[in-house]
Amino acid sequence: MDTQGLRAPAGDRSAWADLPHRQVREFADRAMAEVPALAQEILDTICREHPRMPLLVDDSGELVALVGIRRALEEFLQHLVRGSGSPQLHLEVFQDFGRGEGQQGRTLDSLQAVYRLGVRLAWRRLAEIGHEARIPPPAMYDLAEAGFAFLDGLVDQTVRGYAEAAARQAGERLRLQRKLTQALLGERRPDRSRPLEEHAAAHAARIGWTLPQRVAVGVLLRPARDCVAPAVGAEVLLDMESERPLLFVPDPAVPGRCEQLHRALRGWTGAIGPAVPLGDAAASLRWATEAMGLIERGLLPSGELLHCTEHIDALVLLPPEELIEALADRCLAPLADRGPTQRRRLAETLLAWLETRGGAPEVAARLGVHPQTVRYRMRQIKELWGDEVEDPDRRFELELVLRAQRLQGRLSLPGR
Repeated sequence: MDTQGLRAPAGDRSAWADLPHRQVREFADRAMAEVPALAQEILDTICREHPRMPLLVDDSGELVALVGIRRALEEFLQHLVRGSGSPQLHLEVFQDFGRGEGQQGRTLDSLQAVYRLGVRLAWRRLAEIGHEARIPPPAMYDLAEAGFAFLDGLVDQTVRGYAEAAARQAGERLRLQRKLTQALLGERRPDRSRPLEEHAAAHAARIGWTLPQRVAVGVLLRPARDCVAPAVGAEVLLDMESERPLLFVPDPAVPGRCEQLHRALRGWTGAIGPAVPLGDAAASLRWATEAMGLIERGLLPSGELLHCTEHIDALVLLPPEELIEALADRCLAPLADRGPTQRRRLAETLLAWLETRGGAPEVAARLGVHPQTVRYRMRQIKELWGDEVEDPDRRFELELVLRAQRLQGRLSLPGR
């Protein structure tokens, strides 16, 4: 707690500091004698006005709240006698109050209202004692300010305990979520004879997550090393403990869920696998991981959340790179002795013809060139491949490797 206690602002003289020590001692002794009765009165009033406030008992059988009130009053009065510096708060009980509110999932609003009520009641009695001890009004004003500064210190202690409880609960939830994600992916599954859903059910129940019929699993890249978890919503299971964060999206077809994810993950790079039955979550993750690999190679766009089902061609054609390259070497061998520019133009024309199966005007419109240019290139293509371009199997292989090269950026997109 960092307050000025009973010290006056710079340039001013504290009226309380001007009191004779004997008078301060008399005030403190009178007040200290009434602490037990005053603490009980404060607690009784609090219980009447806040009947739902839980009352816990310590190991000695005393009410924890009563002990806390009594200690707070004694600490404050001892500070008055010292007359300088800030009150030395060693009131762990108020941290415990904050921890209790955090563990029960309540807010601190009601607890702070209780504190303010207690300070008002204490000040009322201290003002009476001050009058009896003939403490001048200016000094009592200083005393009131010190009392509210002391209240701030109690609140700080409570907030600290509350924050500790919240952090502990958050850490525990993350640990339980990771156990659940591992169970959903079939990891650390001790009894392989039990269905995956049955194995995961116990973990899901501990964090209140309802097992869905279908799930889509996503992989994320952190935008920064120390980034905070995205606010994806309680229904989406998030595993931030993995090197690459994972998210499990229950029943992805639920209206609005896709839009919610995109809003929460703005600025993140990620890929979400296809929706699958819950027992096949590992398969959804596998496709999301494949997509993430393509993103890192620059073959799929980054800086957004991609859905694997919208990039099936890339996922099917690009991962088996060695096989596609071997097939390309065989299928495109007729272009081997052509220069790079001519080789690319003929390949783009061949792909446009295979995709449209139209005449020169249709292919020309797709490529953005003159129909006569297409006719000239098609004559070269037929000279190079001969009857192979009429064979359905050869056409399929040619289109396969040419589409793969276009996805790799080696051929231009239609109209470019």
